[in-house]
Amino acid sequence: MAKENEIRSGTPNRASGHRARLRQRILKGQGNSLHDHELVEYLLALAVPRRDTKPLARQLVDEFGGFSRLLIADADALANYPGMGATSVAALKIVQLAALRLISEPVRTQPILGSWQALLDYLRADMAHLGHERVRVLHLDSKNRLIRDELVSEGSIDQAAIYTREVIKRALALGSAAIILVHNHPSGDSTPSRQDIAITKDICAAGRTLGITVHDHIIIGRDGHTSFRSKGLI
Repeated sequence: MAKENEIRSGTPNRASGHRARLRQRILKGQGNSLHDHELVEYLLALAVPRRDTKPLARQLVDEFGGFSRLLIADADALANYPGMGATSVAALKIVQLAALRLISEPVRTQPILGSWQALLDYLRADMAHLGHERVRVLHLDSKNRLIRDELVSEGSIDQAAIYTREVIKRALALGSAAIILVHNHPSGDSTPSRQDIAITKDICAAGRTLGITVHDHIIIGRDGHTSFRSKGLI
């Protein structure tokens, strides 16, 4: 919080006038015309209203590589950026959470196999630009409705652990009729590795013996995604 208060603009009236114009454009349905840095500027202004946030907003968009990457950036990385503090970081993170909640609504409320594109959009928004590997399992009931979206592990830039026994054990505990495996490749290339293929085969085989279907294993990358089922790997 202290860092947020340290940097002040010498022209508060000018900044507040500019902010009022941004607000009017948003309220009049003209938000699509705002530049990325203007969206960030207004978000930060809500967090620290007495500060001219325009310079910081421009710097953040440039530093993190755009609006989307800024929103999904690690909270610690944002907090350590000069001029940022907990309130400003929270302002950015609440937008990320709201966007994910909006995108994921069809996934949470409808049978997943009938909302496949919505699922892919949600996974890409959440995982495509992560700087480390994340593994999650979507647990489904007998009607392919989502029971639980669980984070299994997070790892280094190129490795996160997933264990067949733990995946199947958890599926049994939740009463899952089917599961979808998901992980991301921080390199951006969604091509499956030999290890990805091997562990998927192991989980599929273990699931079959206990009546648990593995619908798919999806790898998310900045280049798009790879579906094991579409590739004939399941």
